[in-house]
Amino acid sequence: MNLSTILVISKKESLHEVIDCLNKQTGVDVHHSDPDTGRMIITQEAETIDDEVAGLKRLKKLPNIIYAEMVSHYFGEDKKNYAAVSQQDLDALDNGTSGPVPEYLND
Repeated sequence: MNLSTILVISKKESLHEVIDCLNKQTGVDVHHSDPDTGRMIITQEAETIDDEVAGLKRLKKLPNIIYAEMVSHYFGEDKKNYAAVSQQDLDALDNGTSGPVPEYLND
C-alpha cells in the first residue's frame, strides 16, 4: 500500500464543493481545510506507485482545483520497484554495508 499526503488549493468560494468532490474519490480523505485560503491537506491510498501518481494527476484535473501536489509519501512493498534492485544490493543493505547508496551519503 502507498500513502500520499497532498496539499490541495481551491478557489475559496468553492472549498466545500471541492471537499465533497475529493471525499467521493476512491482512497482519498480530506483531513484539514482552511476556508480563508482554500487550502486542504488530504491523504490518498493506492496499491502501487503508478496508481498513486495516476491518482494525483486525476485530482489535478478536478473542477475548481488550482493546485495539487504531493508533499510526502510512504510506499509499501511494490514488487515492480524492487525488481530493479539486485539481490546483492539488498543483501548489502541488510548487512549494514553501503550497497547501492553512494559512499559519500554514508558519512
